[in-house]
Amino acid sequence: MKALVLAGGKGTRLRPLTHTSAKQLVPVANKPVLYYGLEAIRDAGISNVGIIVGDTAHEVREAVGDGSKFGLDVTYIPQEAPLGLAHCVLIAREFLADEPFVMYLGDNFLVGGIRDLVEAFCEADNDAQILLTSVAEPQLYGIAELGPDGGIIGLEEKPEHPRSDLAIVGVYTFSPAIHEAVNAITPSARGELEITDAIKWLIDNGGRVRSHFVSGYWRDTGRLQDMLECNRIVLEAIEPDIRGTVDGFSEVTGRVVIEPGAVVENSVIRGPAVVGAHSKINGSYIGPYTSIAEGCVLEDAEVQYSIVLGESVIRGVSGLTYSLIGRNVEVVQARGVPNTHQLMVGDHSRIQVRA
Repeated sequence: MKALVLAGGKGTRLRPLTHTSAKQLVPVANKPVLYYGLEAIRDAGISNVGIIVGDTAHEVREAVGDGSKFGLDVTYIPQEAPLGLAHCVLIAREFLADEPFVMYLGDNFLVGGIRDLVEAFCEADNDAQILLTSVAEPQLYGIAELGPDGGIIGLEEKPEHPRSDLAIVGVYTFSPAIHEAVNAITPSARGELEITDAIKWLIDNGGRVRSHFVSGYWRDTGRLQDMLECNRIVLEAIEPDIRGTVDGFSEVTGRVVIEPGAVVENSVIRGPAVVGAHSKINGSYIGPYTSIAEGCVLEDAEVQYSIVLGESVIRGVSGLTYSLIGRNVEVVQARGVPNTHQLMVGDHSRIQVRA
């Protein structure tokens, strides 16, 4: 069995961060989201992986390499434009050959892995098996409707009046029958070849399409709140591991990871939290559910429930929470006129300030 991992796309909901970075490489607990998916594929016993790449191909290639560090053999498949999930299957035809495969959306975060899904698919004689989970707002997702025997009888993409609360998780298993389906469908109103249309084609043409339910935690990490929630879930499970330097004037409590080369001075860190390698924390407070990446500097700062990416500086700023700070960002205290804000902000950003 092979795997097809989708790591293209624009990541519009995480702009401006994704103007310069692949959305699949935004870190959760200091590890890119894409890595969690690749590890899940490996742990399911799959080693031959094709990765669909787009505009951020160079960055993805640099991060993943040939896949050997994950125990995988990786082939890169360029996609000239984000033309739909079924289009990814279409252009991966040569790589996939006539083998069954898992299709895994690289920005999905799934705790518990996919071993159960893969084993269930291999034991059955299905043409497709779709991973599902119940959600509170089904109108925001692709939704599946099940028949009495658990078979898929209907699929809807972000319906105004959902027929169920079962969201389609971004992990699918397919037999080679899917290749005929993706060749048979036409682009949707938004100009893309939709995988839901291909699955509907299988159903309409007598294909056996079944469901499988998520056994763990799942999130599509396309939005800020989802990134922060995934970060929280991972940090909840970490074990204390202090390999950096913590001086005698600092207080570190709870599940805290301080990576090698990091220095903590005259500061308070309350876990769960992680401080990346060679970061410097001085006179600062890091609260629960916070990830500080490598090479950051925090001085006289207060940060909690946030993700700070590599090489960023936060100095003289308190009360930062529910925030995602990009790479090489500088957040500093304003000087001069009191009670004013001075901002230089890129396109598609969102800033909240106290009035």
